[in-house]
Amino acid sequence: MLFRNNPVLTRELMATLRAPRAFWLQWAYVSLLGLVVYSAWPAGEGEDRLVSAGAAQVLFDLFFLGQFFLVAVMAPTFAAGTITGEKERKTYEMLLASPLQPSSILVGKLLSSMTYLVLLILSSVPLMILCFLLGGLELSEIARAYLVLVLAAGTFGLLSVMCSSFFRRTSSSLVVSYLVIFPLALLFVALTRTDDLIARDFVSIAVLPPWCAAIWTVVAIVVIRRLLHPPDLGSEGKEVVDEQEEQRFAIGVVIDRNQFPDKLFAPAKRPDLMPDGTNPVLDKELRSEIFSQGTLMLRVVIQVSMLLSIPLMAWLLFYQPRLTGYYVGYVLTFNLLVGPVFAAGSITQERERKTINLLLTTLLQPAEIVLAKLLASLRVSTVLTLLLTEQLILAYLLVDVLRDRAWSFFIYMAIILVTCLVTSTVGMLCSALARRTSVAMVLNYFVLLVLFAGPVALARFLAGFTAISERKLALLSVLSPYSATLSVPLRIRGTFSSLDAGGDLVEGFALLPGVGLPVWAAFLILYPPICATLYGLTNLAFRYRWWNAGSVE
Repeated sequence: MLFRNNPVLTRELMATLRAPRAFWLQWAYVSLLGLVVYSAWPAGEGEDRLVSAGAAQVLFDLFFLGQFFLVAVMAPTFAAGTITGEKERKTYEMLLASPLQPSSILVGKLLSSMTYLVLLILSSVPLMILCFLLGGLELSEIARAYLVLVLAAGTFGLLSVMCSSFFRRTSSSLVVSYLVIFPLALLFVALTRTDDLIARDFVSIAVLPPWCAAIWTVVAIVVIRRLLHPPDLGSEGKEVVDEQEEQRFAIGVVIDRNQFPDKLFAPAKRPDLMPDGTNPVLDKELRSEIFSQGTLMLRVVIQVSMLLSIPLMAWLLFYQPRLTGYYVGYVLTFNLLVGPVFAAGSITQERERKTINLLLTTLLQPAEIVLAKLLASLRVSTVLTLLLTEQLILAYLLVDVLRDRAWSFFIYMAIILVTCLVTSTVGMLCSALARRTSVAMVLNYFVLLVLFAGPVALARFLAGFTAISERKLALLSVLSPYSATLSVPLRIRGTFSSLDAGGDLVEGFALLPGVGLPVWAAFLILYPPICATLYGLTNLAFRYRWWNAGSVE
């Protein structure tokens, strides 16, 4: 029953593969890859195509990195809700009470979530063969790339299932999955994309398979043990949180709502009545359990991000101050991961908790409800993000070359604050449009990746395969906070490793064509009206889909 006649696997596959969105997503994915191949295909004939062997290698590398990025992003969206979804639907106890073995449940959940992702990967094989026809590629190299992709999909999927077994909510499981998977994905790419072809083959064939098998074994044992002896079942008082007991088992970070800066995002419970004019929804959101109780997910996010910021601070800020923008990019990535957690479920969780009807019976206007939820999510995500800027402040105080350009610090901070506003606003809109929190979060991550990473990827592609000018590339990348950060004029002329070799800071403005504005200035000017528009759309969506409906069941 492990593979054959597995009811969990059969049910999940039928629900996934028979859905119309599965066919539409696969069609869109293959069409996008086909458009990329068509755009990069050489226009020459005969011998001119032989000259394009190098272009074929570049296109192959682009394909591999793009699909690997797809695996790292989509694997948690498919697998992080496999067990938490059962808990949210109140069917987890029924699943454990069935005659199925824990191993059968694990295999069914994993294969059902990863099968569609593997099908997406394999659907690109014909297009990859076209790159082989250009010359400069070996079939063994293509086979090795797909082996790495399948191994990565299995590893990331199992890790996401493990995270799903530790949490009650899909949103928490999804965020922690990304925190675990993204560093591992960078390690995968670093090991498999070396310039030495022999080393690349050795790592892909001899190192990664046993390494992934060991990870699969350990993770599978952990998940099976939790399914055999679930620690989160069997107590009627499990909703009550004992803060003293929680502090005993805290994993490094304990949130104390009476101390600074914890009280900024986890204010203490109100001991008295609210003053007149206070928005009750805002007060409730700020003092809800996820902010005031110091959940496991929140502690993991804070701890992992702080630990990663220490070596990044030492290298990017003190040893290589010319790379300060990359540390700011790390801060932006943290907000990209954390922001949707607090915004994407703001409205959908009211429906899932069956409290939407109570909210609609209040005297509050829809705009007041939406604004309160936006301010609460924006406050928490912004405060958590700004905790990572302490290292940036320290660098500007201690490093001479940064202190001389103190004004660039304020530009970086403005970019960070605007990015926090964007992630929260997009999350609120997704929460108003979606019916479930998991769907809203996936949609939120997808939109943010298209906005933030899409322009950078498109600019890199056009720069490699077209003769487009740098100024037009700057126009394409204006929507990305990463491009805005790297356009801040903080460049060092000279050696890459030391400031003592005559290196100095030089102006490095990337200007928009026909406007003369730096990319970072255009970013700061463009996004506030976009966020205002998204906020207006959120109000409309909430009014006509939720408020006027009266009840959404």
